[in-house]
Amino acid sequence: MAPKAGLESAHDILTCTIKLPPFSYVQLELVTDGPDRIELDNLQAKSYCTAALRQFLGLSGTAMSMDILKAEGRECWVRIPRQDLGSFAAAVTAWKGTNDGATQCLLRIKQCSDWLGVMVGADGQDRLWTGCTQV
Repeated sequence: MAPKAGLESAHDILTCTIKLPPFSYVQLELVTDGPDRIELDNLQAKSYCTAALRQFLGLSGTAMSMDILKAEGRECWVRIPRQDLGSFAAAVTAWKGTNDGATQCLLRIKQCSDWLGVMVGADGQDRLWTGCTQV
C-alpha cells in the first residue's frame, strides 16, 4: 500500500536506557548539639566529608572524588562516583564529628540516590504537613 500524498512515513524513535549512571548523589545535613546556628559552606562541607573518609578509609578515603554541588544553611548536596556510594555512606555514618568551639558538629545523611531528580523531587516531603492546622 502506497503512502497517501502529503503524509510522511512514520518517524523512527530513538531510545536510550542508562543502566549504570556514573555518579551518585548524597544530601547531607549538619547536626549540632549547641545553641549556635552553624551553617555549611562548600569548603566546610568538603572538609567534614574528607575527615569522615580519612577516619573510615585512611589515606585511600581522602583520594575519593567528590563534588560539593550546593551548600546552603545546614544542608549540602554532594556528587560522588556511583561505585563509592557505599563507602562514602559508611564513612559519614561512622564519623564521630568534630568540635567547633564548644559545639559538636557531625553530618547526617538525609537521602542518597543514583538519580538526582528523584532526590530533588523528594526534598521537603518531611515538611509537607507542618504548618497545616487540624480542623
